[in-house]
Amino acid sequence: MTGGGSRLPGTPDEEGSDPIVLHVDMDCFYAACERRREPKLEGEPVVVGMGYEGGETHGAVATASYEAREYGVDSAQAISTALERLPRMAAAEDPESEVDPDEAGYYRPVDMDYYESVSAEVKEILHESADVVREVSIDEAYLDVTDRTAWEVAEGFARHVKHRIDREVGVTASVGVAPNMSAAKIASDHDKPDGLVVVEPGEVSEFLAPLGVGEIHGVGPVTARKLREMGIDTAADLAAADRAELEARFGERGAEMHRRARGEDQREVTPTGRPKSLSRESAFTEATDDDDRKRDQVRTLAEAVADRARRKGAMYRTIGIKAVTPPYDVNTRAKSLPGPVDEPELVEEVALDLLSEFEGLAVRKVGVRVSNLSFAAGEQASLGDGWESSAGESEGTSERETDADAESESATPEDDQRSLGEQWDGDAASDPGESGDETGGEPSDPADPDGQVSLGHEWDTDGDAGGSTTDDAEGRESLASDGGSSGAGGSTDDESSSGDESSESDRRDESDPEGQVSLGDFG
Repeated sequence: MTGGGSRLPGTPDEEGSDPIVLHVDMDCFYAACERRREPKLEGEPVVVGMGYEGGETHGAVATASYEAREYGVDSAQAISTALERLPRMAAAEDPESEVDPDEAGYYRPVDMDYYESVSAEVKEILHESADVVREVSIDEAYLDVTDRTAWEVAEGFARHVKHRIDREVGVTASVGVAPNMSAAKIASDHDKPDGLVVVEPGEVSEFLAPLGVGEIHGVGPVTARKLREMGIDTAADLAAADRAELEARFGERGAEMHRRARGEDQREVTPTGRPKSLSRESAFTEATDDDDRKRDQVRTLAEAVADRARRKGAMYRTIGIKAVTPPYDVNTRAKSLPGPVDEPELVEEVALDLLSEFEGLAVRKVGVRVSNLSFAAGEQASLGDGWESSAGESEGTSERETDADAESESATPEDDQRSLGEQWDGDAASDPGESGDETGGEPSDPADPDGQVSLGHEWDTDGDAGGSTTDDAEGRESLASDGGSSGAGGSTDDESSSGDESSESDRRDESDPEGQVSLGDFG
C-alpha cells in the first residue's frame, strides 16, 4: 500500500487515490492440486492427509474438499474419524467390501514438492499482476495493485487475476479487494469457494459491522469467546466498545482489534523476508505420557524440520523443542551450537535430549524448531567444540498458553499478525498476519474457511530461549505438511520470517477459512 500511516483510512492519499489491496487465497489448495493431477477427482470427495494406509494407526487430515466436508470430514481431524465418516474408495472397490462407492471418497498423501511446484506457477502470475506481493503461505498472498488499476475497474482487474490462475494453473482462488490488508483478507474469506468480494473505500465499516467478532482479522476463537463474554458479539459491537477497556483486558492487541473492527489498518503490503526460524509441531489426539510415542513424534518432526531447512538452503545455530502440557501450558527449551550447521542427525539428537526433561509427563503437543538461520555459504561450525545452552535456553519456564490470535512472522504493534500456529518467544521480525509457514494461529481453530489447516504457526522466535510462549489457549491441531506426522492429531509448520511488519495478532488469525493446513509459503 502507499502512503500508509500518513492519512486516515478511507481518505484519499496525496495523489487522490485509495490503496487497492488484493488478498488471493487458493480454495482447498491441496485437494485442488490433486484434482489437477487426477482430473477424475473433480467433483468427488477428496481428502489429503496421512495415516490412512493399512497398518497405520495415527494420522490427520491436511485438507478436505467441500464434497468431503459434507460427510463431516474436517482438516486437522484424526484420520480414523475421517475414515469412519467417509470410507476410502479403495475399500469400496474391493469386490468383498460392503462399502457403498457412493458413500466413499478418495484419499491422497501430502505431496509437498508437487504443491510447491503448483504454488510457484500461481506465484508467477501474482508477481506479473502487481508491483508488490506479500507471499503469506503456499496458498495465499497480498497484492498492492494501487499503481496497476483504479477503483472504478478494480473488480475487473481482480477477476482477470482469478481467471488467469484458473486457466493457466488449473486451480481456483477466492479474492478479496479492499483499501487495506485486513479488510481484503476478510473479503476473500467471505464468499468461498471461487469468490470475489470488493469492499470499496468508505464501505469498510459497513461491510464489517454485521460480521461476527471472530471474523475480524486477528481475532481467533479464544479471544472471540472472551469478547462475547464481555457482550461484544459483532464487529460493530467491537468498533463501538471502549478502547481503554479493551487495552486493559488484552493489552495493545485490544487497541489493534478495535482499530481493525473500525476498518482501520495502515500496514503497507511489503514483501516477505527470509525466515528466521523453521519449525514443525504436532498435537496428539489426546494428552499422552507415553515416552516412546513422544520420542517417535519428535523424531518425525526433527527429520521434517531438518529436511525443510536443507531444501531452503538454511543452516542453523539453535535447536529447540516445544512441549504443551495440560491444560495449555507451553514449555520451550533450546540449545545453541558453536556455529551454523546442517546436521539432521544433530537436530534429532538435541531435540530428544531436550525432550527428556518431560519424561513421564502428559503432553498434548510437541514441536521442533531450528533458528538463528544462516543462508550464506560457508564452513559449518566444528561440532567437536560441543554445544551449550544459550542464555537461559534450557532453563525455559512454562506459561499458560494464551490466545495470540495473530498470524504473522514478526510482531509490531501496527502489524499484529500471526500464522496458524503458535509463536515462540521472539522473532520481532516475523509477520503476524499471515498463514502458511510462518507463524501462529489458534490451536483450537484448526480449520480455514477453505477446509485446509494452515501449517504455519510461528513459535515465538528470536528468543530461542526456553521458557514460555504465547500459544493459543485453544490448542489448534494442524496437520503435518511435508512428511506427515505419526501418532498425532495433526502437525504444523512454522516459518518465522524477518523483515515483516505484520503483527502477531494478525498472523495467527491468518488461518485459511478453508480449514486447510497450509504447508508452507509461496516463497
